Amino acid sequence: MKWEEFVKLTDNLPVIDSEMLLVGVVNPSSVKVQLDRWRKSGKLIQIRRGIYILAKPYRKLDIYEPYLASIVKSPSYVSLEKALEFHNLIPEAVSIYTCITTKRPYKFVSKLGIFDYRHIKQSLFWGYESVTVNKQTGFIACPEKALLDFFYLREVKVSFDYIEELRLENLEKINLEKLFVFAKRFNKPGILRDAKMIKEYIELEIKKEKLL
Repeated sequence: MKWEEFVKLTDNLPVIDSEMLLVGVVNPSSVKVQLDRWRKSGKLIQIRRGIYILAKPYRKLDIYEPYLASIVKSPSYVSLEKALEFHNLIPEAVSIYTCITTKRPYKFVSKLGIFDYRHIKQSLFWGYESVTVNKQTGFIACPEKALLDFFYLREVKVSFDYIEELRLENLEKINLEKLFVFAKRFNKPGILRDAKMIKEYIELEIKKEKLL
């Protein structure tokens, strides 16, 4: 197959599954060789074994990064700083997609970004929601779980000064009742203390706003 034909077949696909391309092919090895050549030339970007996307000049469809994160390693969901950015809880743009998975830790670096997968035990793999953009579905931690995942995995000592450094904003998006329900599910005294600290901080900030 020529490159132009391949692009016509795949330029509207978010990802390309080589197994689908090999269905009914008489000589699958020749297709695999072609894919590898296009990968080496930069026309294709390999996401993982058998999964590719077209390089930017050739694809018509923008890739939704949280969807890509779920393809690189499944099951997983985006959390920590990137989820806080998604929910507009921090002002900075975050370059690294830190993801939570029940599988082994993994780091994937590509032209589309850096995807850093952090392991968490199965009992803590919850608190995320599905988000669909351009028919591509990704999974992102809700605000409360993103905060608790951050404290749990970063192993930080939470204080008012530390919370100030996070520069949290739009605090009304944090459901304090849900935050405590989630914190209890961690079954970690330290996480519950962190939740109480966040609650005190938010309540204090709300009082300050009312006085303005």
